[in-house]
Amino acid sequence: MTNPEKEALLLQLTAQREHILGATNGLDEAALRRPVLPSGWSCLGLVNHLAIDVERFWFGAVVKGDDGIISEETDEQDDAWRVRPEVTVEAVFDGYRREIELADAIISSTSLEAPPAWWPDFFGDWRLNTFREILLHVLTETAVHAGHLDAACELIDGRTWLTLT
Repeated sequence: MTNPEKEALLLQLTAQREHILGATNGLDEAALRRPVLPSGWSCLGLVNHLAIDVERFWFGAVVKGDDGIISEETDEQDDAWRVRPEVTVEAVFDGYRREIELADAIISSTSLEAPPAWWPDFFGDWRLNTFREILLHVLTETAVHAGHLDAACELIDGRTWLTLT
């Protein structure tokens, strides 16, 4: 990758992904599965959402055009935010790391000017027109969820991201 803009965007996205993994480091299974907000999502559910609905969806389906991965995943789990009890913590984190690796390969091989290879009908009139816009959207969404995770972790054990590093 020799595009300075893309390198800078990937560096920032990587930092947010590491924030997600770092903020959850040290939480036991009960804490990871514990919903702390009225909406009912857990830290584990947020990581699963990032793996499936963010990394896999935006890079695998929208950018690469593999819309089949969405229907396959829907059969496995209807709501990524709610991790079924039989799905292990390790499987969720391994899945997130695997989706990051796959996404990084797509990022490195896609022009920032490239249009989406596939676009879902359920977005209506809203559309992102270039890979640059998609990458910025994913970076923003990941950063926002890192903040959500910070709040949830602080409610669980009092730790804050700034005191973890």
